[in-house]
Amino acid sequence: MVYCSPSCTTNDMKDNNTILETTLVTLTEKDYRPAYHFTPALHWMNDPNGLVYYKGQYHLFFQYNPNASVWGPMNWGHAVSTDLFNWQDLPVALVPDNQGAMFSGSVVVDSLNTSGFKNGEEDPLVAIFTHAGAQQMQSIAYSNDGGRKWTKYNQNPVLANPGVPDFRDPKVMWFNDLKKWIMSLATGNKVSFYSSADLKNWTFESDFGIGFGSHGGVWECPDLFQLPVEGTNLKKWVLLVSINPGGPNGGSATQYFIGDFDGHKFTTETTHTKWIDYGTDNYAGVTYSNIPKSDGRRIMIGWMSNWIYAGQVPTTSWRSAMTIPRVITLVQQDNSYKLRFNPVVEGDKYKSETEKSTALNTGGPIQLINNDIIKSGSYELRFSVDFSKTDSLILTTGNLSENLKIRFNKSLGQVTIDRSRSGNVSFNDQFKRMIYSPMDLSGTNPIVEIRMLVDKTSVELFWNNGENVITALYFPRYKYDYLKINGNSGSGYIKDASLTGIRGSLLR
Repeated sequence: MVYCSPSCTTNDMKDNNTILETTLVTLTEKDYRPAYHFTPALHWMNDPNGLVYYKGQYHLFFQYNPNASVWGPMNWGHAVSTDLFNWQDLPVALVPDNQGAMFSGSVVVDSLNTSGFKNGEEDPLVAIFTHAGAQQMQSIAYSNDGGRKWTKYNQNPVLANPGVPDFRDPKVMWFNDLKKWIMSLATGNKVSFYSSADLKNWTFESDFGIGFGSHGGVWECPDLFQLPVEGTNLKKWVLLVSINPGGPNGGSATQYFIGDFDGHKFTTETTHTKWIDYGTDNYAGVTYSNIPKSDGRRIMIGWMSNWIYAGQVPTTSWRSAMTIPRVITLVQQDNSYKLRFNPVVEGDKYKSETEKSTALNTGGPIQLINNDIIKSGSYELRFSVDFSKTDSLILTTGNLSENLKIRFNKSLGQVTIDRSRSGNVSFNDQFKRMIYSPMDLSGTNPIVEIRMLVDKTSVELFWNNGENVITALYFPRYKYDYLKINGNSGSGYIKDASLTGIRGSLLR
């Protein structure tokens, strides 16, 4: 069956492989700004920092150069939101000083005032960050007004460098069993754990990483937290570790380990590398602290770019976006554990109403031509594929000159994204390469549920309830206006398909 938007007619489509010859509409940098992903108003952004929830607001700090759209002396940019989508820009929170630039770190709510920084009615928020000067060292700053104004501790650093080149990205959490703070710190090719009773004085506990996971580059941005195993009474500890280079498709990526932590040492039975995302554009992701127990979610945001080409992407007044906020859950599969990642439900309210939604109740194939939702560049596509009725599926979106292709192949057990003809790809050779992800169909259920979020220059592809994810950027030169989904059999392989526009949420 063929689907056509109201602006075209059946005569415009001679067969299921015909693309309506529409006029190419040239895009500008303004058209590249996402509608529902966070971007800086101006200039350069990279790693998310200090993700903390406090009194109804989600704080997002980030590595920021307020003076140029290239990496430079790092500040902590700052924005807040009540729903993780509609962000309010705030003044820069932390600026470089005579001890160095402000590299990545975390923020905690010191509700017990272990630091002694409290002065007023608010709980002190304490930022733990890397001072990057002649050496990398850990320092702290505090706020007594809910995170608006920050004061650096007058006895920084609180953790001096032991004489190593890479000593950065402190992620701090409260370990209630021993009533102490735990810092996970990236130290070259491993993670080092430290403990403290007051956030000022730190004691080394242990190292983790030698002989585990991927070591194709420097380890960065660790994050340690506990999750329940769905459907059981078990809880396990999760350690996220970003690595650059060494990702499964080149450049930056984030791996994870499942294990146990006793307040001193992290142990794992993981023998192979597990990735949070097989795409090239999800890096340095960390999770929110202080989410209320009544909520209970573990929410992560990542930097939606790759160090191979982050400074070359075709935007000039601003650079980089964050991934959509994702909920992390833990499931048991056979004798192992696996993380799942799914978009937070708060984004649902930004989906357009019925006039911007199309139900595609078909067995397949599907073709949308000159479609207003596709032309908006910001939408969600959902459908299920019955791989007992087709061995492969190709999803193509684009215009007369360009296209982005996504292939699901049962026989090869893989999903690929081909952006080599997606638009502007000349700025870096890596950008043209195929992106690969495994797709496991070894179970008895041949149905694969697919969810694809598109926002101007990004695609975030989730399948099987977030069991696998691919995040990838692309930069069309002309507006995309069609979408096709084809299998290699006649029909009956697509179920419950829908396309929904997503309106802008950012105050820009």
